Amino acid sequence: MRLVTFRAADGSARLGAVVGDRVIDLADATGGAVPSEMVAFIEAGPDALARAREAIQGGPSGVSLGGVTLLAPIPRPRRNVFCLGLNYRAHAAEAQQFGAAAQKDPEYPIFFTKPPSTVIGPDAAIQVNPNVTKEVDWEVEVTVVIGPGGTDIATGATMDHVFGYTVANDVSARDLQFRHGGQWFKGKGLDTFCPVGPWIVTADEIPDPTSLEVICRVNGVEKQHANTRDLIFDIPTTIASLSEGLTLEAGDLILTGTPAGVGFARKPPEFLHDGDVVECEVERIGTLRNTVRTRGAR
Repeated sequence: MRLVTFRAADGSARLGAVVGDRVIDLADATGGAVPSEMVAFIEAGPDALARAREAIQGGPSGVSLGGVTLLAPIPRPRRNVFCLGLNYRAHAAEAQQFGAAAQKDPEYPIFFTKPPSTVIGPDAAIQVNPNVTKEVDWEVEVTVVIGPGGTDIATGATMDHVFGYTVANDVSARDLQFRHGGQWFKGKGLDTFCPVGPWIVTADEIPDPTSLEVICRVNGVEKQHANTRDLIFDIPTTIASLSEGLTLEAGDLILTGTPAGVGFARKPPEFLHDGDVVECEVERIGTLRNTVRTRGAR
């Protein structure tokens, strides 16, 4: 099932299911039996999923997908978005030339976070203030959505904690990243620098996430192309490691890392500019599209 958050006619954000080219308001279709908000729906567990599936099989017509505004599936995460750095070997190798990593695969996953204020939805603008950064880069990432929370989750049980998958763009201000000692929070934490969407595909639709094609295009030109089989730390390992002594909660987002082909490592370097269109695509999930817009220039 493909689950979205969309803007209703009254301006409210509503939980929907995409069926063909239609969006069905799940709270309306179930007579209020399921929540109208994504994280609450995830927290409601298997019963809510079962009711939603029954509702979309019942044939409600919904509204045209092309006629609604999709927001990020979780428009405002309850806490920071979790991210992995240098989790594809080829990307780790291209970053090493700038001193970003040792000359071998990391022994443990490298985690950092992005604030909730970074999250925007499909077709929303990546807003860039040129007085703050002039080196904005793209990073397509398969993103895990946590279902049942937990701490110290064993590797063999991690997939029981996955609600579904979506697509994210870990937009990065490289000049800030390197200016602030190479740490990633500031350069990756600017407002609008984490587009997510267009929807969440529930885990049952992707029983094996270990072989998904991952692609990024800028203005129609392919910049990144890899497969999740190339991950250094796969999804079970990532969840197990992250949850060690740290409680994962329903609706948490985990960006699993980006492939080679980022702009700053190209020769010459390439960065995003006003009007550029970035498409992040993951096989069996979908395509997240956003346009770069300059703001606040003096």
